Amino acid sequence: MYAYIKGFVQSYGSDYVIVENGGIGYYLHFVHPEMIGLNKEVTIYTYQHVREDEISLFGFYSMQEKELFLNLISVKGVGPKTALGILAAVAVEKLINAIENDDLAVLKGLPGIGSKSASQIILDLKGKLISQENDKVSKNQQIEDALLALKSLGYKAKELSDISNALYAMEDSTVDEYVKTGLQLLAKKKGG
Repeated sequence: MYAYIKGFVQSYGSDYVIVENGGIGYYLHFVHPEMIGLNKEVTIYTYQHVREDEISLFGFYSMQEKELFLNLISVKGVGPKTALGILAAVAVEKLINAIENDDLAVLKGLPGIGSKSASQIILDLKGKLISQENDKVSKNQQIEDALLALKSLGYKAKELSDISNALYAMEDSTVDEYVKTGLQLLAKKKGG
């Protein structure tokens, strides 16, 4: 089992990155790979999924994102690719809030999730994720302030949603640093 891989990003696609470490290129299923720069050293937290016909590696920006993924795949009917699709579609904090507030509408709007799966996610995970959320209150407020500042600069909600996971994955920082990184990510998305 791999806990993380530290190496250089050699290439990426719509849902994967290839990270080279020690002369080996690791193919990792990944949320928002376009947020990672090519030929930059990164640390990606990993989960190894083993089935009788496949061995896959899934990568995450942060331990919080990985822990949420592990919680999601513990729910009956939610596999790793569905869980990764969920994380790609919604910010971590919004997902936790939807689960804690029994918000079936948000959950049913996620890819691969119907009424039955949405109810099962709430049943299995409600209350288990709140401690993760409470640990991040100060950081969350700073990121929310940064996102509001970016919104006031004219960026659309969809654009901001696309970069929010990357901001939450950063080390604790100031609002100014979150804004600066957000502007870099938004420029990269528009340019790429």
